[in-house]
Amino acid sequence: MFKHILLSVDLDQNSSWQKALPCAIDMCRHTGADLHVLTVVPDFGMSIVGQYFPEGYEKEMAGKILEQLRDFVNEHVPDDVRVQHIVGEGTVYEVILKIAEDIDADLIMVASHRPELKDYLLGPNAARVVRHAGCSVMVIRD
Repeated sequence: MFKHILLSVDLDQNSSWQKALPCAIDMCRHTGADLHVLTVVPDFGMSIVGQYFPEGYEKEMAGKILEQLRDFVNEHVPDDVRVQHIVGEGTVYEVILKIAEDIDADLIMVASHRPELKDYLLGPNAARVVRHAGCSVMVIRD
């Protein structure tokens, strides 16, 4: 049924994976899918901000985040699940959608908090992913 499942996690927010990761692992085991675990590093946005960081800072930061992601996966994902580690840079929902397309994801799994009024007006990342994804999306409430 599924071949490639993309799970987005925020390594600094346990609520982004505590319920979603076990669901993703179960789904991978039942369907034989590969699990692609993605974490997103925000970009600098305006180039004027980037000038205050040393050259190569973004690449160094991505390497450190990838190491943290590998440690996270080693700790929380069983050995019987095939995993790809992905670090993206940019706006969370845009990166999720781009990576999902790049890996030909069949399913995107994201955690979402209970919506507040501001979320109805602006739209959280999970809602934007649901609206614009080219594949199925499973939203796991925390």
